[in-house]
Amino acid sequence: MEKKTITIKEVAEHANVSQATVSRVINGNASVKSKNLEIVQRAIKELGYTPNAAAKALASNRSYTVGMLVGSLDGPFYGPLMHATEDILYKNGLLCIVTSGRESEEREQDALAFLHSKQVDGVIVHADQTSDDTLTELVSKFKTMVILNRLVPGLEQNCLYVDNELGGYLATKHLLDMGHRNIACMTGPLSKQDARDRLLGYIRALAVHGVDYDPSLTVEGRFDHEGNFDKAFNLLSNKKEVTAVFCQNDNIALAVYDACAQMNLKVAKDISLVSFDNDNMSKHLRPQLTTVGYPLNDMGKIAANMIVSQLNSSDRMNSGKLTPVLEVRDSVCKLEPK
Repeated sequence: MEKKTITIKEVAEHANVSQATVSRVINGNASVKSKNLEIVQRAIKELGYTPNAAAKALASNRSYTVGMLVGSLDGPFYGPLMHATEDILYKNGLLCIVTSGRESEEREQDALAFLHSKQVDGVIVHADQTSDDTLTELVSKFKTMVILNRLVPGLEQNCLYVDNELGGYLATKHLLDMGHRNIACMTGPLSKQDARDRLLGYIRALAVHGVDYDPSLTVEGRFDHEGNFDKAFNLLSNKKEVTAVFCQNDNIALAVYDACAQMNLKVAKDISLVSFDNDNMSKHLRPQLTTVGYPLNDMGKIAANMIVSQLNSSDRMNSGKLTPVLEVRDSVCKLEPK
């Protein structure tokens, strides 16, 4: 026998309250008195009532979905970020629609237009190519927006980012504290703000320790794997005075490990390395990789909670800057002063 569909009217009659009260409970309206909330929730459970998603959305003028734009749908960076975000959203009754920009301004804007067409309740944006001006214009189109890993002037309350400059400083300072002075830096694409900020941290640490910045020791790579091996190999072949490398992410560090193996150089003996991100694989390398931890889980959870908080109240979102921490392992050797 087909199970009978329970209606809001029946829940209201069972709880001896108005249908409007039941509707407010279903839609999470904070104005419902605690006594009525308890009565309605008990009635819903006893009757086995399941709200119709379309009716719920229509009644509340909400879709109960949140859009998320990321750079890629794979890899050790975006995977944990998406997982942490989706977990918090789901626990708060929201589904996550994820799209990818693939480092293309056109694709990023197409993705954002798609999410807007789906009438998402909010959007979480990790966009490298979309301009600050465009993001400023987009804020008014969505009910709420969180911008990840960048600080947009005028939208500070919407931004959640890691202090990449501090991370670059901490990584380079560790190498300097271990006696290294000829320190190269392999960056991510300098079109990205996080790569530029990490480079600034590297330069600042050198200056604090009285070491002149040598632009020839800065090599622009990529945050993925493409082309990094050749650049690392050329760097170590042509700059034999280099004793250490600050790699701006763990993918770049992998390329340096491979280049060292090809050249019969031993990491932590001939070449010291400090990286950025603290991917899961970094502690499985040998020697284990010293790296600056990128708080991906925290970023995803905080971003989701910012969206939930804004949707449930008129309060401003509590955004801010996350602090990276250096994870010291075994990839750096100490040089004694000459």
